[in-house]
Amino acid sequence: MRRWNGWGDEATQVELPAHGGAFLAERVGAGQRLADASLEQVLARVPQSRLSARHPLVSVDAEVRVRHARGQSLPDWLAMRSGDFGVFPDGVALPETATQIRELLIWAQQQDAIVIPYGGGTSVAGHINPAAGDKPVLTLSLERMTQLLDLDEQSQIATFGPGASGPQVEAQLRARGYTLGHFPQSWELSTLGGWVASRSSGQQSLRYGRIEQLFAGGKVETFAGTLEIPTFPASAAGPDLRELILGSEGRFGVISEVRVRVTKLAEQEKFFAVFLPSWQQALAGIRALAQARVPLSMLRLSNAIETETQLALAGHPEQIALLEKYLALRGARAGKCMLTFGVTGNRAQNALSVKQAKRILRAEGGVFTGTLLGKKWAENRFRFPYLRHGLWEAGYAVDTLETATDWSNVDNLLNKVEASLRQGLADEGEQVHVFTHLSHVYGEGSSIYTTYVFRPGSSYEQTLARWSKLKHAACQTIAGNRGTISHQHGVGRDHAPYLAAEKGELGMAALKAMAQHFDPEQRLAPGVLLED
Repeated sequence: MRRWNGWGDEATQVELPAHGGAFLAERVGAGQRLADASLEQVLARVPQSRLSARHPLVSVDAEVRVRHARGQSLPDWLAMRSGDFGVFPDGVALPETATQIRELLIWAQQQDAIVIPYGGGTSVAGHINPAAGDKPVLTLSLERMTQLLDLDEQSQIATFGPGASGPQVEAQLRARGYTLGHFPQSWELSTLGGWVASRSSGQQSLRYGRIEQLFAGGKVETFAGTLEIPTFPASAAGPDLRELILGSEGRFGVISEVRVRVTKLAEQEKFFAVFLPSWQQALAGIRALAQARVPLSMLRLSNAIETETQLALAGHPEQIALLEKYLALRGARAGKCMLTFGVTGNRAQNALSVKQAKRILRAEGGVFTGTLLGKKWAENRFRFPYLRHGLWEAGYAVDTLETATDWSNVDNLLNKVEASLRQGLADEGEQVHVFTHLSHVYGEGSSIYTTYVFRPGSSYEQTLARWSKLKHAACQTIAGNRGTISHQHGVGRDHAPYLAAEKGELGMAALKAMAQHFDPEQRLAPGVLLED
């Protein structure tokens, strides 16, 4: 059963180890736990639906509305845990076909309703939260549109319903010997349509590409009609219409069909962990790997604080102590950074890739530890979102933010973002534990993914105020220092105030004109991507 007030399956628990709690207490202070509301208390607060008519595809059940009211950002977490959800959708539509999506858009127009497209509910940027207003809100969930509709094996193009989750996509493809290879951390719950709408990036994007490389075409239902995007290997026939939909976040229409480029399953896949003596050596190593185009499937470099934190929270302190001793003997002591990389392909290709990686990383003092830690990473890579529960139970709040910039600016931007967070609650006498990794690298630059842990306030309101202060400080730093406001999480409501700094006045005008063209009455996800 999926949690109504948090991440994932209720049966999955990731607890904070005892020594992990001691580690955080030393860095930010003793945790302080806030009381949670019960589902019964929340259900009692759900108002009567404002939809004046009923539709057979629309549920107005209170619990269904609760379960579709919020995403997975920290403000969403606080809303769900406190029971103060704010605005609930007035109904949740559950179409099974593109025809039904079109029918529901017409019905919403007749009801004078706002429409919020909903995939897996994993947004961490406020994409799916109803805003206060006079109009009723219809959340349009695509959770029943999950099937593999076609697989063109000659062209290696698969056609899916937009609501297929990561496991559903992979299970249906692997049964035919293929993979999409798109594995964001939210993979367990996020959906193919959501990946397209938010310009998602998977952990193995070095091999398979980001979603913009995988998205081949599809269909979008808009208030102006159906937009069909054919598949071509390449085209010089004007601007690429796929780019209208990639990152559009539901403002232009509802994705009803997704065609993606798939790949035959690889013969072999391995993940390795390497420790480098310092951040500067590690940064030089990962940049060299990216610019040499070594055929790896993934690269992830943790800075020294993240490396220390990961080892502290890993459990098995005796084994970690032995690892630390070994690394110290090899020259990787305090300040060391862990780099994880993957190879995916046939055995001969993989062996050559590993050889190239070892040559480059050993030149920077890299200490190879084999595949054990890499296997652990692969086994647990979708479990990190569950750790929020363990941290919350221990009295800590955790959130992440991300950006990307050119290599010449990576160090500068990373340091400034971390400093803005680390100092963000100094006026309250509170410490913030901040650490970062680079998880998507390119020839010209890298993503920067930062995690921060802080103590909740004495109330939910004070905790949200602390988050707002930290988030604003970091976003201002990103926007003012040549960083994109989002590399992989999208814009939503949370990042919309900072988008103009990146797109410019003319760019923002173009985006607003497209929204006006496809949705003249501005019913689709107002306030998302583009501020109203």
